[in-house]
Amino acid sequence: MEQLVGILLKLLVYAIILGLVALAIRAMMRGNREDKRIQKEWAELEAVAATRGWTYERRAPGRATEYCGVGPMPGKGSNLTAWHYITGEFRGRSFKCFEYRYTNPLSSTTQSGGKSLTFESVFLVSAPGSGPFMQIGRPSKLDTVMGRRPRTLLDAPEFDKKFRVATDEESFVRNVLTEDVRAFLLSDQRAEANPLRVRDDELFTWYTGYLSQQAIEDRLNYLCDVMDRIPEHAWTSA
Repeated sequence: MEQLVGILLKLLVYAIILGLVALAIRAMMRGNREDKRIQKEWAELEAVAATRGWTYERRAPGRATEYCGVGPMPGKGSNLTAWHYITGEFRGRSFKCFEYRYTNPLSSTTQSGGKSLTFESVFLVSAPGSGPFMQIGRPSKLDTVMGRRPRTLLDAPEFDKKFRVATDEESFVRNVLTEDVRAFLLSDQRAEANPLRVRDDELFTWYTGYLSQQAIEDRLNYLCDVMDRIPEHAWTSA
């Protein structure tokens, strides 16, 4: 009986080991397929840019430095590289988009023993005038812990509950976030996952992940949809 129990335990151990090996192989295969898909999307970016008359740089050293402090970008830095740096015109507005990469010390370790890269994709369109700092995003319990700027309330309960607005000039925010703009942001699902930031004469959004052709179309359309609803006087009176 004891011999039978021992055999069964060994078989169980072997089965567990084989199962773990099978899981690891499947994970590697999925990872390889995902890498190929991403590489394919990156390769398409240059072709899409050429077709639409946009400029494209696969690697643009220093280009990302000017955006320090915006969205996912570090507060300061020098000679920061923008990957897949694309500029051009979209729906009558000048735009830029790029991918920023950095090593997160808290990220998982790669098979080669190094830390995996974190990818951030940044998009911006030009505004008809310049405005002070303004950022719109989802509220978080970490806002106070992270020392983020005080929240500006607009006396619009539904909007104030769903979005967190920070600014250096409340009058600018009230001119920008009219009832029409607030209704759009409340009703459009894109607003939930795409924060907005005004810096000078540019409107930004961003997300964590790789840059792709579809993402460019989606985010630039979103930024333009927002810009179309902001009254002209909001920029001229800033």
